[in-house]
Amino acid sequence: MAVFTEVSNDEARELLRRLHLGELVALRGIEGGIENTNYFLTSDQGEFVLTLFERLTAEQLPFYLHLMKHLAHGGVPVPDPRGDANGDILHSVCGKPAAVVSKLRGKSQLAPGPVHCAAVGAMLARMHLAGRGYDRHQPNLRGLPWWNETVPVVLPHLDASQAALLRSELAYQNHVAASSAYTALPTGPVHADLFRDNVMFDGEELTGFFDFYFAGVDTWLFDLAVCLNDWCIDLPTGQHDPERARRMLDAYQAVRPLTAAERELLPALLRAGALRFWISRLWDFYLPREASMLTPHDPTHFERVLRGRIAQPVHAG
Repeated sequence: MAVFTEVSNDEARELLRRLHLGELVALRGIEGGIENTNYFLTSDQGEFVLTLFERLTAEQLPFYLHLMKHLAHGGVPVPDPRGDANGDILHSVCGKPAAVVSKLRGKSQLAPGPVHCAAVGAMLARMHLAGRGYDRHQPNLRGLPWWNETVPVVLPHLDASQAALLRSELAYQNHVAASSAYTALPTGPVHADLFRDNVMFDGEELTGFFDFYFAGVDTWLFDLAVCLNDWCIDLPTGQHDPERARRMLDAYQAVRPLTAAERELLPALLRAGALRFWISRLWDFYLPREASMLTPHDPTHFERVLRGRIAQPVHAG
């Protein structure tokens, strides 16, 4: 979430008029993130989030927006896209595809304890089950094919040790993806980016998941691994937190028990989740785009997480 495209108050007023959402009170750019332009959009009818999509196309976006609608109607707390008089939930602002969604209450829990990790685990399992009836399909666009395409682009920026790790881990993940155990993993719509700043809490109550614009159909285990690699990691060191991880895994499995194949491949998918974000952060760091308020994430964090996942595999218990 950053500001690549400046939206004027007049353009915001026109959008609110088209969506019958009242009169503009305030428009404020949102800092953080790296993919889309985001604003808090406040009218006399309530608070919303306006997103202008900088990379995703109008052809790709219905998958994400209708997934959010599907999950919201299935009892999962997610932002609900707002439609115009024709019911269309994909709009155009400043020549860019755009969406307006309801703003969730609460705030991100950036220093989570075990209780927060348990809440995320349980809600993630509920989200996976609710997504089973979703009838649109789009692959995870930041999955293995993207890793294979992007690694050669970032390798020239790395030292010899980093380059060797990146090459060997990519080869390992291609091997895992070709295995029969991987083929047996349950799949469905996944969030694929459910970090601490993409979840809202009001105290200890989880009030919603948001920012679904990396979602796609992938293994549910990969989605869980991405969560474990953020919520259950000590950020300064990249070290695994056993108590937070146990609480997240137990809460997830209380809603949807892991299959035998998932239990077998959890260590490998934790490595995959770390690799995915190391690659993307390397790409964003060394090949940045212009943006107001854009600050790329430190790529070395997920290098540390990956090295930790290799040295000390974590099992489902």
